[in-house]
Amino acid sequence: MVAPTLWVAVGLLVFGVAMAYFVFATFLFGAGYQPTPRRSAERMLRYAEVGPHDTVYDLGAGTGAIVFRAARTYRARVVGVEVEPIRVLVLRLRRRLGPFGDRVTIRWGNLFRLDFRPATVVTAFLWPGAMARLRPKFEAELPDGARVVSHCHRVPGWTAAEYDPETDVYLYRWPSARNPPAESGAVTGGT
Repeated sequence: MVAPTLWVAVGLLVFGVAMAYFVFATFLFGAGYQPTPRRSAERMLRYAEVGPHDTVYDLGAGTGAIVFRAARTYRARVVGVEVEPIRVLVLRLRRRLGPFGDRVTIRWGNLFRLDFRPATVVTAFLWPGAMARLRPKFEAELPDGARVVSHCHRVPGWTAAEYDPETDVYLYRWPSARNPPAESGAVTGGT
């Protein structure tokens, strides 16, 4: 018979390994896991003026802070993109069990292989290198009038239409983001 303390120790070890995987596995895929703070997620969606007519692409959807808020509160169609398989399962479970699941699509895959043409809003909390790699895709594929909102990291070379220093959120409007407006208070992107 195995002592109960051994079962507890094994259980704690398994739990610890699972939590470490959940937090650190995304480093293996090129980005670390850090949830978007609630205030920042709300600011991102408000800045982008998300509504029922929008298709929101949430890049690096994590566990769905933006995905489900955009569908529930703003009635937008949302595509959550995540590379880490456990988070994809969490997102799909949340979609199945929660309200407005019919407005949410979860994609497991590499966000650099996405087609951004259907997106009217793109949300991101990605590292600066990822934002730099995405810029040419945005420029080639985003439709006129699309909005890109980013938490913490700018789109290099673009001019933000708005910036909120309290939540560290940048709003870009395509295609005017690539053409810095003369004498405005816009925040320029850079590295």
